[in-house]
Amino acid sequence: MPEAENAGVRLHYELCGKEHGDVLVLGNSLGSNLHMWDKVLPWFEARYRVIRFDTRGHGRSSVPQRPYSLEELGHDVLLLLDSLGVERANFCGLSLGGMVAMWLGIHAPQRMRRLVLANTGARIGTPGLWDERIATVKRLGMAQLAEITLTRWFTDGYREKHAGEMEMIREMISSTDPVGYSSCCGVLRDADLSGEITGIPVPSLVIAGKHDPATPPSNGQAIHRVLQNSNYVELEAAHLSAWERAAEFGAEVVAFLEREEVRNG
Repeated sequence: MPEAENAGVRLHYELCGKEHGDVLVLGNSLGSNLHMWDKVLPWFEARYRVIRFDTRGHGRSSVPQRPYSLEELGHDVLLLLDSLGVERANFCGLSLGGMVAMWLGIHAPQRMRRLVLANTGARIGTPGLWDERIATVKRLGMAQLAEITLTRWFTDGYREKHAGEMEMIREMISSTDPVGYSSCCGVLRDADLSGEITGIPVPSLVIAGKHDPATPPSNGQAIHRVLQNSNYVELEAAHLSAWERAAEFGAEVVAFLEREEVRNG
């Protein structure tokens, strides 16, 4: 099982795609693992060397029994790149992964070629919301939380038509370690990049879901307004747009990564 280690934290990752292509790193959302990219992966494998990894506290990565910070999550990515000998990479992150992408754009822009900021915000939710979420996990457990999460991640119509997929996603959420999940809730509670993202020089694509209750289009629009080197697109999806609209998501990301010039527009 491929792993990289950062200050005692083991990160599980998988490599696939074009062996000598430009590197594309995929950063997952809260409560998921690297398999949240399964449906969109075919659009990337033919063109890029793809690195998928489980955020600390999730999937098959280790679960430190302490609070985490956004800075630590960002350094996890840099450590992963260093361990694989990658000097510069494209990074596509969704939700929590999108906040990690912004942190990298602020603090390590020399390591990033282009950023995709999907279904995310410079500030997601409120401290009270995340404290309540942590309390819910402690009270009800991950299995109960999974049922609630599905209603935020997918539109009603998609859930009704894809019962088999919903079982798979439900299991992914339910199997997330409650300590790791809660610690990443703490990251989202404490992180506010609103005053810093204006300095991101890395070309960026902002993707929003028109029906996303967790990170609504207004979040993505606010990011796009202050990033001079960015493009913006909305998809007919809720929060997990890379799954619900995999074909459109993949096409938009590939077009952006291959575009010669990026602009705010």
